[in-house]
Amino acid sequence: MAPLTNAQWLLAARPQGEIRESDFEYREVPVPQLEEGEFRVRNIYLSLDPTNRIWMNDAASYLPKLELGEVMRGITLGVVEESRNPGFSSGEHVTGLLGWQRYTVSDATGVAKLPPIPLPLTAHHGLLGHIGFTAYWGLIDIGKPNPGETLVVSAAAGAVGSLAAQIGKILGMRVVGIAGSEEKCRWLREDLGLDGAINYRTENVAKALSQNCPDGIDVYFENVGGEILEAVLSQINLKARIVVCGLISQYNAQTPPPGPRNLGMILMRRARMEGFIVTDYLNRSQEAAMKLVGWALEGKLKYRIDLVQGLENAPSALKRLFTGGNQGKLLVQVSPES
Repeated sequence: MAPLTNAQWLLAARPQGEIRESDFEYREVPVPQLEEGEFRVRNIYLSLDPTNRIWMNDAASYLPKLELGEVMRGITLGVVEESRNPGFSSGEHVTGLLGWQRYTVSDATGVAKLPPIPLPLTAHHGLLGHIGFTAYWGLIDIGKPNPGETLVVSAAAGAVGSLAAQIGKILGMRVVGIAGSEEKCRWLREDLGLDGAINYRTENVAKALSQNCPDGIDVYFENVGGEILEAVLSQINLKARIVVCGLISQYNAQTPPPGPRNLGMILMRRARMEGFIVTDYLNRSQEAAMKLVGWALEGKLKYRIDLVQGLENAPSALKRLFTGGNQGKLLVQVSPES
């Protein structure tokens, strides 16, 4: 039998500012034969996330630095096609940091089996996994929400932000989302039921926040940073909680932006600002999954998938995360589900 051919994207250069397609190199190579203890995964869906940009930098983050010439790091969902590992069988769906490639040969390090759920396969990336668990634990564990409080979410039409905003509504909060288009704001208000939505491209965010949050801001779910964080800080309440999930406005910056200039509000309001990474909560994933799936089946929680066809389009699709061009969870379909 002729060897399988693997398609891969390698990290070819460190981005200087915005990502360029020349920062990646495409290649096709034979898939290696399995050794004892290994199995082969055919990747079906590749998750594109803002953290991809962080991984491309010449520095370690919460993971070791990705070296030039290595397969681009990425979270995938795939199916085991062949196995010489007794813990994994053909036909099982798995997930892990299996990279921007069609096939992955693994010794099971960092690979997890996906339990069956009564939802489409894409829900493992759009509702559960690193997306859903980030929204859930960020709000629940760090935000410590209470009914009647006001929650503001930036990048609220994105994969994580839209879930965090809806969880806030489920828990009885007043929720205001910040997004980058009228279409997204309309989706937040009309489909997700938020109490307010602010278009940061056309509105004065500070003024709009004062109008939409007449009682101030108790919890802020931060995905953006920069000027939006500054606008929020000016209106936080006593003992407010700021959940730092991401700072996407800074990831392409070649020089760190100044500010926020009013950081002293954290002292004046005795607020708490805390960052987190979802991997801190992997041992509690079942608890979050039960809640998220339950709310989805009850019709209380919606998620939206923005699906790009073809691994060859991954580099150009990734740039959409930084221009606001995606609508919900951005995935690349690498191969068919069956």
